[in-house]
Amino acid sequence: MKPKSGIETILPYQGGKPIEEVQRELGITDIIKLASNENPLGPSPLAKNAIQRAADQVHFYPDGDAYYLKTELAKHVGVAPENLILGNGSNEILQIVGETYLSPNDEAIYSESAFVVYMLVSKTCGAKSIVTPMRSFTHDLEAMADAITDQTRIVFIANPNNPTGTIVTSDQADRFMERVPEDVLVVFDEAYFEYIYRPDYPHTLPLIQEGRNVVITRTFSKIYGLAGLRIGYGIAKPEIIQMMNRVRQPFNCNSIAQEAARAALRDDAHVRFSRQTNAAGKAYLYGALNRIGIEYVESDGNFILVHLNRSGQKVAEALMQKGVIVRPVAGYGFPNSIRVTIGKREENERFADTLKDVL
Repeated sequence: MKPKSGIETILPYQGGKPIEEVQRELGITDIIKLASNENPLGPSPLAKNAIQRAADQVHFYPDGDAYYLKTELAKHVGVAPENLILGNGSNEILQIVGETYLSPNDEAIYSESAFVVYMLVSKTCGAKSIVTPMRSFTHDLEAMADAITDQTRIVFIANPNNPTGTIVTSDQADRFMERVPEDVLVVFDEAYFEYIYRPDYPHTLPLIQEGRNVVITRTFSKIYGLAGLRIGYGIAKPEIIQMMNRVRQPFNCNSIAQEAARAALRDDAHVRFSRQTNAAGKAYLYGALNRIGIEYVESDGNFILVHLNRSGQKVAEALMQKGVIVRPVAGYGFPNSIRVTIGKREENERFADTLKDVL
């Protein structure tokens, strides 16, 4: 049976290899995974306890509207529950946005070397992808605004961007939004929002409070350490949320994930410690890479794009042979680069030492 147009051109998403798969393939057990931008500290102890308690109720369907989580999340974010939609990871929110607002032959704009899911969403919805060039490894919002036409329906902006780790600033975002027509939906993908320290990071919530056609996506997969439970959320004005809920699958967020997320929101200390650990690890890796003489892109996320003078795929394979899993990023337009997640101190040291040996 022939798939709908465009599906055959999509390559399946390739995530970072799980530790168990590398163990089976290589027969080694001393492995560290620095490939998927996970929190090396894991989830909050409060979340772990909530997971254990919630396990007793898994024979019941979850609350399809996630009432309690949305109520607590609304207070945490500073919006009303009507401004929120929950997803099986923020990836599902991106897919729901596309299924709600993209029709065949509509245009979706995103940047080259941006998060690959924007391309996947656009193609599965039959939309035309308009890909704009990056400037200094980040989104060129002026070029994206220039690309808007009467057929444009959605603009995707990853902030910070994966895999480059760069942000667009508040001034850049303000100038961009001044140029965006009212009938174009702008998606600010803020999966790494909690890691940001910078005062020039855009404040996107006021755009929603002003009634703009904006969706913000965030997740519990990164700093909250709940990647394996797959739970994220979107923020938008109620009219947009209502339309997206018509597309959202029933019971899309499982009960264990909902309870773990509620508990994670209460543990501010774990979030602060995760942020501090990431900042210290980033500083260490910058210094180690400088000492080795390797170029990299300064990052506002929990990962670093590392440039090499040879195939990133081959370097990643050599590192994996020594039990260090990183991510080659040729698919993002960087064939001679790898992306490394910032880990705990001992993991960062092992990565740096192993990379030096490999090179």
